[in-house]
Amino acid sequence: MRRILITQGPETVAEVVVGRGLTSEAGRHLPRRPGRMRAAVLTQPSVKRIATEVEASLASEGLDASTLVLPDREGAKTLGTVEAVALELNRRGLARGDLIVGVGGGAATDTAGFVAATYLRGIECILVPTTLLGAVDAAVGGKTGVNVGGKNLVGAFAHPSRVLVDVAVLEQLPQGLVREGTAEAVKTGLVGDPGLVDLYRRHGSDAPLAEVVERAIAVKARIVSEDFREAGVRAVLNYGHTIGHGIESATGISHGEAVAIGMVAAGVVGERTVGFDGADDQEALIASLGLPTRAPAVDRSRVEALMALDKKRDEGGIRFVVLEAIGKPAVVHPDDATVRAALAAVGIA
Repeated sequence: MRRILITQGPETVAEVVVGRGLTSEAGRHLPRRPGRMRAAVLTQPSVKRIATEVEASLASEGLDASTLVLPDREGAKTLGTVEAVALELNRRGLARGDLIVGVGGGAATDTAGFVAATYLRGIECILVPTTLLGAVDAAVGGKTGVNVGGKNLVGAFAHPSRVLVDVAVLEQLPQGLVREGTAEAVKTGLVGDPGLVDLYRRHGSDAPLAEVVERAIAVKARIVSEDFREAGVRAVLNYGHTIGHGIESATGISHGEAVAIGMVAAGVVGERTVGFDGADDQEALIASLGLPTRAPAVDRSRVEALMALDKKRDEGGIRFVVLEAIGKPAVVHPDDATVRAALAAVGIA
């Protein structure tokens, strides 16, 4: 078992526990807190069995625990869902000293985190990601949010007190979900751990999952500890997301697939702005992991409109994370011609 800490200055604000059997032992890993009486477990239909294990473990520690089932996948990430959950929490009598537990993929943990950050102006949150993407990205770092006209445009920064990553659960995932999470894991390597990139180069999709998860989380924890609210260096974790989010919203493909395509596009932006010479090698690695490198048929103007709405814009325009080299990211504001060349490189002309 490994514990990875997220800090703000001298204070530890969140702890990620990576191990085996954690879903059935979730209650044992709660931080000590007097007055905690109730727990609401927010989950999705496909992982209700795991949520039941978590609920039973919480109950064994003396909590009045119950489960609420959210809509599946991105259907969970709406303000309507948040309102429905809040009304149900009212009915169940949750108080400020109680607990929200999010069990599921990124959509479930994003929604659970947002509910916890806003209900009664903030109550404690524990996250139990059940997908690789959730484990290495969505559940770690304290970004919560729902979709309102674009990806995650309504949200809050709020750390869960614990994230419990059960490697045994991840090892049982179907290959499609592993591939989706692999995109985010490779991304963390590209921006912050060349050794993780080498691990994928050596082992391909058979890279040892426990090592992948620990290394990817360590990168994110280090960056988030330095810059929680994305005032600076945390922006590099958006590598591949600027075009990726536009493609995801416009086409409905999975987040991981969209990020993979977005990283290929970002490689082109890096070539044209900072002289990145690894774009072809990066694309080959992404393809070797079974991830797409070209977008589905989609209207370019639709993707551009969604990019313009993206929350990563600032006074200089749309921010792109690029690589000067593997492990050496930078943030640029490319001109329109460069963005269109990047879109064309992934089949959006």
